[in-house]
Amino acid sequence: MPEEVEWRLPRHARSVGRARALLRDQATSWKLPDEVTETAVLLLSELMTNAYRHAKVSPDREIWTRCILEVDRLRVSVADANDIRPTPREASADDESGRGLTLVTALADTWGAEPRPRGIGKTVWFELSPRPKDAQPEID
Repeated sequence: MPEEVEWRLPRHARSVGRARALLRDQATSWKLPDEVTETAVLLLSELMTNAYRHAKVSPDREIWTRCILEVDRLRVSVADANDIRPTPREASADDESGRGLTLVTALADTWGAEPRPRGIGKTVWFELSPRPKDAQPEID
């Protein structure tokens, strides 16, 4: 049976750090390996930052974060009230931002974005194995 937790945070810059702290605490209670926790926290930070910066909606809208731990995967999702789905882009060496989805693409096992099923906006999610990469059995 999967374990699940959800947080609803204000659309504010401080919510990014709050989401990182909440995920780190939850990962500790789930006894996730440090490598998995650090990757999940980094990727959550990227998705939360995108939701805060790019969701051009009223400030009173919340950002919802959900984490689901199953035997073979950790799924973390971030939902906001903006309908525009994110796409990775090439950031130049001089750009100070724009690398978030590139990180998500590189570090997550899989990720995606979809419209929210019963509401305005979208959900962006990523999945990681709950075991570190070096603990994975090799497939020939």
